[in-house]
Amino acid sequence: MTVIRAIVTDIEGTTSSISFVKDVLFPYARQHLPAYIETHADHADVQHWLHEAAKEANYIEATRQEVIELLLRWIDEDRKSTALKALQGMIWKEGYEAGEYQAHMYPEVAARLHAWRGEGLHLYVYSSGSVPAQKLLFRYSDAGDLSALFAGYFDTETGPKRDQDSYRRIADAIGERPEHVLFLSDIVEELDAAQAAGLRTAWLLRPPLAIPAQPRHPAYTDFDAIQL
Repeated sequence: MTVIRAIVTDIEGTTSSISFVKDVLFPYARQHLPAYIETHADHADVQHWLHEAAKEANYIEATRQEVIELLLRWIDEDRKSTALKALQGMIWKEGYEAGEYQAHMYPEVAARLHAWRGEGLHLYVYSSGSVPAQKLLFRYSDAGDLSALFAGYFDTETGPKRDQDSYRRIADAIGERPEHVLFLSDIVEELDAAQAAGLRTAWLLRPPLAIPAQPRHPAYTDFDAIQL
């Protein structure tokens, strides 16, 4: 069997519960987004992402309020917009630093990540959330600061998660042949794309989800069950 040298992990449903993102982070961002933009509108990075959101929506001219309403609608739609994710990450940073919440980690994740890193494996994250938001999630986790375990982070600026070219770019970026990289996710279409790019795959199906009789990818109920 090909030796695994690097592991790339998804977040939602893989390291962390979907409910933390859906029920904690998204509502927090939605509640605080209008005031955050009004009070930070003169910041260059906020201006940049507001402009990118307007451009993505094909707005020729738009007021600040119209862009705010656009972003709130995108939150409700769970739109995978890089501009929205960047702005959400800025808002979440304030919440994490204020102690409003800690990021959820499944019980075995932290110990297994430490073990893999101790075995010399290089760890990476690939999520639809922005890279700054990913770093915050692992820095302020309920299992402690895990951010130092990761050698790098990738988001939708690398490419869509269901596009095989995205995984080729990741393998190139980390300097490994695809067959030496294991990708962890709970979404089978993402795993299909990674497999098409030549990566090894691990399908996380945490209870109450059941492993199919003939899974399309090696399937596991938690990180401890993963066989490298």
